[in-house]
This record gives sequence, C-alpha cells and structure tokens, in this order.
Amino acid sequence: MVTVVNNPAPSDNTGGPMGMIAVLVVLLVFGYLGVVYGLPVLRQMQMGSPQINVPSKIDVNVHQTK
Repeated sequence: MVTVVNNPAPSDNTGGPMGMIAVLVVLLVFGYLGVVYGLPVLRQMQMGSPQINVPSKIDVNVHQTK
C-alpha cells in the first residue's frame, strides 16, 4: 500500500510590518543601553590607568643600634 503525505503549501504571511516594528524596538532598546552603559565605560578607559611612580633607587640597608 502506498502512503501519500500531503504537506500544506507554505504561506506567504511573514508577519508583515509587525516583525519590522519588533526588530526596530529591540534595536532601539540595545542602542539606549549602549549609550547609557557603554559611553561611561569608554570614557573611563580613555582616562587610562592611574600613574604609579616607582623610585629608581631604594635603600635597603638596615641600620641597627647596639
């Protein structure tokens, strides 16, 4: 006996403008989060790390009193 599988034809309905609006909202949210949290981090990185001054000579002689 032969089995026949009838698959329905693919629909052309891809969500229309609702999908584009959802993508736009997601992009706007990510953009806002990038501005709010990303810019302060970038500004802090541009300042650089704190400068530490290390002397070229260090006196390590221990003077003991008797």
